[in-house]
Amino acid sequence: MTTSWTVLRVLRDRNARLFLTSVVVSGFGTSSLWLASGVWVKDLTGSNGLAALCMLALWAPVLAGPALGTLADGFRRTSLLITVDLGLAALLLTLFAVDSAGRLWLLFAVLFGYGAAGVVHDAAESALVTATVDPALRGDFNGLRMTANEGMKLVAPLTGAGLYAAFGGAAVACLDALTFVLAGGLCALLRVREERPARSGGGRWRQTTEGVRHLWGHPGLRPLVRAGGTTMLLAALSSTTVYAVVERLGHSPAYAGVLYAVQGAGSVAVGLVSGPALRRLGGRRFAAAGIALTAAAVAARAAPSDPVALVSAAAVGLGLPCVLIAALTAVQRETPGPLLGRVTATAQTVMFAPNVIGLAVGAGLVELSGPGLLLPLYGLALLLTAAALAAQRTDSASRTAARSPSDANPA
Repeated sequence: MTTSWTVLRVLRDRNARLFLTSVVVSGFGTSSLWLASGVWVKDLTGSNGLAALCMLALWAPVLAGPALGTLADGFRRTSLLITVDLGLAALLLTLFAVDSAGRLWLLFAVLFGYGAAGVVHDAAESALVTATVDPALRGDFNGLRMTANEGMKLVAPLTGAGLYAAFGGAAVACLDALTFVLAGGLCALLRVREERPARSGGGRWRQTTEGVRHLWGHPGLRPLVRAGGTTMLLAALSSTTVYAVVERLGHSPAYAGVLYAVQGAGSVAVGLVSGPALRRLGGRRFAAAGIALTAAAVAARAAPSDPVALVSAAAVGLGLPCVLIAALTAVQRETPGPLLGRVTATAQTVMFAPNVIGLAVGAGLVELSGPGLLLPLYGLALLLTAAALAAQRTDSASRTAARSPSDANPA
């Protein structure tokens, strides 16, 4: 099956088409706000440190993913998505009150709430995919979601920055609120029959640990998610060298934007081919190949050459999402519906929480040593991660259970 035909099959499905449109719309607003919020804080305080805290406020709730994911399993997913979208729209409108440094606490509180709601939203969204998308097309759908998200990151931050420069931060918040209202409306149009979730026994702690136990006890999911977390940690470490790389190339710091744009273009491209690649290679080999490509690109970035820097940025964009797409698709395929919200949120915590650690540690390491030493070491660690995942073996029964019908017959 060709890539173009598979994409058309996904887009011809009404629910999948509405779902993807919702992702594009809400992703545009989110990407517009994350850049504008830092600029907003910088303008009001002049502090680079406080501006950087905006991203921390957005990322911090992912640490509570296993607990937040239980909410996605306690309600009908469509209703929950609509409620979260409209709730975020209302929350964002409170940012009209931020007009001085003394009220920045409100901005940080909103960003923290935004991040927590995002964890619940992503878990419910992933769980709803299993009810709306044919199992044979979930890899393609998840790849297209990646393409949509990365595509928004190429254009939305510039839009947000321009809107901020013209009308201020409240205007960007208003734009983001509008995108959530539109996304909620699109979710309301989905034709999905969902049963009322059964109330599981035990308290909230027991419900949370059920998701953790399923993820960590599954022989197919554990290595994929663990490799994803290691990869994201090393990718975050390597990303802290970007300004040092730019300096070695003799460019101004703004040149980092060019490298990020090229990397984003690579991520858009891999989303279009991930479905066929998953069917041909299987999740484990697809993820390992992506990590190995990322390893080579990270190590090559140590060379003080503009063409190498651009090619390596594109290669990172192509390779890095592979393990995330493979892990998410495997979670959707191998997790019972009543647990899917919790398991998805737990997997996201394992894979994305290392970003915070990597950014903090990497910022210190790059002050002690240059990219010429650090990047080859990060590349070697990524290569070892890919090799370990590729060498992973499960028993034949687990391999059979982990394969979808499309995996068994790539044609």
